[in-house]
Amino acid sequence: MAKVIDYKKILKDSNKEPKLFQIMDETGKIVNKDYMPELTDEQLVEMMEIMVWGREYNERVSILSRQGLVGNLPPTEGQEAAQLISQYALENGDWLLPTYRDVPPLIRHGIDTRQAMSWYNGHTDGFRYDKSIKAFPPQVLIGAQIIQAAGVGLGLKKNGKKNVAMTYIGDGGTSQGDFYEGINFAGVYDAPVIFIAQNNGFGISVPRSFQTRAATLSQKGVGVGIAHLFVDGMDPFAVYAATRAARDYAVAGNGPVLLEFLTFRYGPHTLSDDPRRYRENELVEEWKPKDQLIRMRNFLTEKGLWDEEKEDAIIEAAQEEVKVALEESRALPPQKVSNYLKDLFEEMPPAIEEQYNIYLEKENK
Repeated sequence: MAKVIDYKKILKDSNKEPKLFQIMDETGKIVNKDYMPELTDEQLVEMMEIMVWGREYNERVSILSRQGLVGNLPPTEGQEAAQLISQYALENGDWLLPTYRDVPPLIRHGIDTRQAMSWYNGHTDGFRYDKSIKAFPPQVLIGAQIIQAAGVGLGLKKNGKKNVAMTYIGDGGTSQGDFYEGINFAGVYDAPVIFIAQNNGFGISVPRSFQTRAATLSQKGVGVGIAHLFVDGMDPFAVYAATRAARDYAVAGNGPVLLEFLTFRYGPHTLSDDPRRYRENELVEEWKPKDQLIRMRNFLTEKGLWDEEKEDAIIEAAQEEVKVALEESRALPPQKVSNYLKDLFEEMPPAIEEQYNIYLEKENK
């Protein structure tokens, strides 16, 4: 008599949650020396400076948004390691394809902070990047950047570039069709792409458990046969090591990597959202001791590389940077419809050109 296939056992065995990759624990102690990246004291300090800058940048821009000086903001507090240290692990010539939440790593990648302020307010200055900056503007359509990154990665491969394309997506976004299409396409063509899923536990107001039955987001890479890793996204060293290793793997011709960074965003999805309606405050308090700044501050202080004075200087500089950037952005000529049409196409189709001329004539009267 033939045996009956035990689908429940197969699912149970294949859907086990993999071990979380971690190097530094919540107290700032190194618990996985084998994978500790070789970083100079200067690099260690720079990593902390970047994360402190990111935390203060979020605070400043959040205040501006509440004052109505910039558009509705998607906060980033709690995701500094996942966003900024992953970007720090890239090299010159690597491409960054951010989401609407990933403006801070885009600034670190080379755009002017003024352009970030312009982007929040819908001004085309926020999209005019110098060709030396290997980045796309922030993507608002959920999942579209995944397909774009696959295409950029394939282009890099075909042009013989030893570089990668790196993109982000939220946990809810991994349920989008574009996500599967993008990672599958990149896998088929061994495109050098790093896909980063920032697992914050909620897709807007929906818990991650309502998005997928998969134990982790990283193991979604199994379905399309690409490398993947489940990472402590609030451990700067784990984020850096995972991203560097993924980069080396991808540029060597092995194909893309899907990284899941387990993190927690303390604030709302956007400033128009009220997380108290769907998230208990106890959960927020539970995550705060795991914060990347606490870990790194403890680690560097013990090595004699960090103090309050250094941190205050970074905070003060970030405040001034955002203030000046907003002033510069607000001093730009007002946005016109003709600007949108002109900047949309390298060569305007006849129908768009006709509209452009109509608006141009109206605006010049």
